[in-house]
Amino acid sequence: MAGTGRQARPAIGYSGESMADADSTAGRLTDEDIERARRQVGVPKFAYNKPFNERATPDSMRHFAFNYGDDNPLFNDRGYGRKTRWGDQIAPPLFLHTTGVNLTPKPDGELKELFKGLFRGVGKYYTGVDWTWWQPLYPDQQLFVERVTSDVSINESSSFSGGRTVTETYRDLYVNHAGIPVGRREEHYLSAERGGTKKSGKYAGIKRQTYTPDDIAKIDEIYEAETRRGAEPRFWEDVEIGEEMIPLAKGPLTMVEIISYHMGMGLSSSGIGPLGLGYKQRRKMPAFYVEDAHGVPDVVQRVHWDHERAQQLGLPSSYDYGQMRTSWLIHLCTNWMGDDAWLWKFSCQSRAFNFMGDTTICSGKVVAKREEGAHRLVELELASTNQRGQNTAPGTATVILPSRELGPVVLPQPEEEMRIAGAKMRAGAARAR
Repeated sequence: MAGTGRQARPAIGYSGESMADADSTAGRLTDEDIERARRQVGVPKFAYNKPFNERATPDSMRHFAFNYGDDNPLFNDRGYGRKTRWGDQIAPPLFLHTTGVNLTPKPDGELKELFKGLFRGVGKYYTGVDWTWWQPLYPDQQLFVERVTSDVSINESSSFSGGRTVTETYRDLYVNHAGIPVGRREEHYLSAERGGTKKSGKYAGIKRQTYTPDDIAKIDEIYEAETRRGAEPRFWEDVEIGEEMIPLAKGPLTMVEIISYHMGMGLSSSGIGPLGLGYKQRRKMPAFYVEDAHGVPDVVQRVHWDHERAQQLGLPSSYDYGQMRTSWLIHLCTNWMGDDAWLWKFSCQSRAFNFMGDTTICSGKVVAKREEGAHRLVELELASTNQRGQNTAPGTATVILPSRELGPVVLPQPEEEMRIAGAKMRAGAARAR
């Protein structure tokens, strides 16, 4: 393994936002592109498309919670939020994915050449994410974001593709008007040189799941048993290692879930849109569009809703987004921890597709508890298990709980590197204006 040291994660869920088709074998991971990817490390990237939410609002928060099936009043009701320790409705943790105004200037000259498209014609796959949160996001707040490549690693003989792969990690730092960090996301993407689901036949034996009334009744029992801690504090002293979390049912996956996802998340960070807006984006990104059986150019991303396109790629059906299972596991955590706790860190991997008709049961348990300065912490181990028994998205979380001895949660502070980066980011934007 070469590169800056990070191990490539086990795959895979296709990103749906790559410039290449999931089964493309035409492209190569050239040494020139790899060298240029490494030169991008630490250099802020300009965003050509606006965020879905330029500002947090009560409605956008509510719509986001709706997208993953969460009716927690802390995320949905300002009146309820005002009675909590936060003093108002707050955004669901993953809401940051939809917001953040990028202040990086548009590149020209050498920077424009540096950020020219990489690894064209090569499949790109989302493999996981690491989140850290330091402050809540309130209605009417606006955040700013800076994206950099933070790591590039190479595998010359990957078990996934049989050939060379490149794993790129992108870091997004979200700050407020004062440059104070609110959250950080590190997303991992894998570009694969050869192989492809169609040629491998990996999913040949998988058929869309059929359910009996008894099967649905068992899933409904899990929905019925869902419990939200809510206003009752979960004190650190009362938590036991090995304690199981009450599971969540997510599924069977239908088109309603895909539509609801886009209602909360937006359509795409790639800037695709309907009608004339789609035409304009197609002119900018022609490689992102592939003709359907009727000659209509349509987005590569349609594998998430186009059953026929997914089957052309050797998959049994269309499938979810990795961010969906991320939000489901976060839902499990916020249900368990209650209003007074703080989700500090979260990590999730995408290891297999979640196909239409699949049912995911989100579960977890306490694996450790510890004291760290003013914080009383628990570590959670999380799983996303489908009806075939596969853990398609394992995860971990670190939660700060209130303490009977110390009192309410003290919010964590960002490390010095992030504080400096946030201050520089806002100062640079002010000078540019």
